[in-house]
Amino acid sequence: MDLKLKDKVILVSGGAKGIGKAIVKVLASEGAIPVIIGRNETDNLKVLAELESLGSEAFQIRAELTRPEECEKVIKLTLEKFGRIDSLVNNAGVNDSVGLENGSYEGFVASLHKNMIHYYLLALHALPALKKSKNAAIVNISSKTAETGQGGTSAYAAANGARNALTREWAVELLPYGIRVNAVIVAECWTPLYESWIKTLQNPEEKLKNIVSKIPLGNRMTTAKEIADTVAFLLSERSSHTTGQLIHVDGGYVHLDRAIQ
Repeated sequence: MDLKLKDKVILVSGGAKGIGKAIVKVLASEGAIPVIIGRNETDNLKVLAELESLGSEAFQIRAELTRPEECEKVIKLTLEKFGRIDSLVNNAGVNDSVGLENGSYEGFVASLHKNMIHYYLLALHALPALKKSKNAAIVNISSKTAETGQGGTSAYAAANGARNALTREWAVELLPYGIRVNAVIVAECWTPLYESWIKTLQNPEEKLKNIVSKIPLGNRMTTAKEIADTVAFLLSERSSHTTGQLIHVDGGYVHLDRAIQ
């Protein structure tokens, strides 16, 4: 299926690792021009070189998105390079375990900057360009924690609740411009960050086996590629009448009855 993404300039925050990297690779394979946004230029350049070796066009911007001025810089540099922005994927973030019982004001606010405020700022600064683009779309990557809770991660759960709410709010606000806004909700997806987290636990192999056993479809982790494929579809004209949706790509983890296990 041709997703008609060829030559579309698409921003991907956190595009050098994990889910973001998978999104960048899928977009490049569809002929789009992904703009890799990440705080580590070495990581950005590694992904850029990989794509260019395959004949794909891409661009990278080193940015620390917890700083508001860096979010604005991303849009400025992209427009200087290409003169347009066709879509935005908000993806960067980390479950940093800022809880309630052992949390703090400073930690909570810092986590919101890591996980949610740059979603708003990138969309804010990109909006004039998105209005000019044909068939523009925004996809926000979010997490099950907003719906299920996890324990010990108040800030990350709050950030994801905001990501979901902003998805539907923007879908309404941007209707006059034909800009579609959707979210992809991630549950148990295997990434380098997830692997690092598992290794911090006691009996990591046993814990992973227990988690996987609770994923209804196939009793396996979601892959980053499966998330990326859904994102690409939501960015494309093939999903031209889909907006304001929270799409769970999770093997049924959040919504299917545990009694089936």
